Amino acid sequence: MLARGMMVAALTVAAGVLPGWSAAAQEGPGDAAPASDDAGKYYDDDGDPTFKIEPDGTVDWYIYSGFRRYHSECHVCHGPDGEGSSYAPRLVDSVKRLPYPEFLEIVTNGRTHVDQGQQSVMPAFGMNVNVMCYLDDIYIYLRARAQGELPRGRPAKRADKPEAFTEAESACLGT
Repeated sequence: MLARGMMVAALTVAAGVLPGWSAAAQEGPGDAAPASDDAGKYYDDDGDPTFKIEPDGTVDWYIYSGFRRYHSECHVCHGPDGEGSSYAPRLVDSVKRLPYPEFLEIVTNGRTHVDQGQQSVMPAFGMNVNVMCYLDDIYIYLRARAQGELPRGRPAKRADKPEAFTEAESACLGT
């Protein structure tokens, strides 16, 4: 189920079709509290991926995976821990205001932003499996950082990798 969800999200964003979604009608993500759990992956009341951190600081697997993927693909431009750089914005701020479908759209298709004589370009990562197969994980990691629930640095404790994650990863990567 998770693999199909990952592929459907990637394909619908790449095609520019997200049923029922309109940028004008959306605000940033709502309450990040988990409302449901699908084999260790958490979703909020709107059905958007979210995170769970145990009282002892143990993060769910998807936060940990997102940390790893963010720091292998995104931090070069956006800085460590989503804190931004002189080259690209703080994603911990962006994720606070971007609805989940818009996050998917930007990462998949890229965008050019011109503001007060400055131009920034986010390249498209829709064909990069090292991003697309883990896009929810990256979002979950950044959402936890944006909410102030996850400190900077590598999470000290993490939950075990769910079997559903391994299956989704293999299906997405074609292995």
